[in-house]
Amino acid sequence: MLCWIGFELELLFSSKQNRLRVINRWVPRWARINLWIFGVRVEPRGLLVEPGRLVSGRDDAGRGRIFIANHRSGMDIPVVLTTVEAHCISRHDVANWPVIGRGAQRIGTLFVDRSSRRSGAAVLKEVAHVVERGEAVAMFPEGTAYPGDEVRAFHNGAFNAARRSNAQIVPMGFAYDNDAAYFEAESFMVHIKRVAGLKRLRVAVEIGTPLEYEELDTADIKKLAHQQVQELVNQARARLEDC
Repeated sequence: MLCWIGFELELLFSSKQNRLRVINRWVPRWARINLWIFGVRVEPRGLLVEPGRLVSGRDDAGRGRIFIANHRSGMDIPVVLTTVEAHCISRHDVANWPVIGRGAQRIGTLFVDRSSRRSGAAVLKEVAHVVERGEAVAMFPEGTAYPGDEVRAFHNGAFNAARRSNAQIVPMGFAYDNDAAYFEAESFMVHIKRVAGLKRLRVAVEIGTPLEYEELDTADIKKLAHQQVQELVNQARARLEDC
């Protein structure tokens, strides 16, 4: 709540041109506090990673990037928000959650009803607009959270959005050091309560280099992206086991 108040006050006295800068200052603060409360330590690595800085949401040409990652836990979104400059895509019902839903809307979260083709198409158009503004989007192409390190089949949405907007696709891989962090077939509150019961939790984050996909169709882009994310997850797991 304190972060939200600070965010709203700074936004009130800032110009529209500085809106993204304000979001990229306050949202990571909120995410870091949440991770600290839950005892989660994020360990990012990759060529794009610079100590103490978020990975830029823009490419060298000033266009927004699309970050893709495996989805494993309710902690994934704050992990993303402390690692890269990006808006997240969330399931549509989160928009109606008390406090959290309103806050998510204010920071530019995109909402999608995965059971509705119309909703999916609308989100793809919005992603294109976001990228054209020089802002990034983080997406979980598996569509929902799964336990374990096996990366499940990807949906087409992220890759259709990238082709439509000519955005860089940056793959990411997450691995947690405790299976209790994984989201099972359960309510969100049951999941969060279990995570909160852990004394500590480490998450290794591997961030790959942007994919080269100009000559590929959507199916081949999806295949390449899936391979890259799986490799990054394997690297993240190996790093956790080495420590």
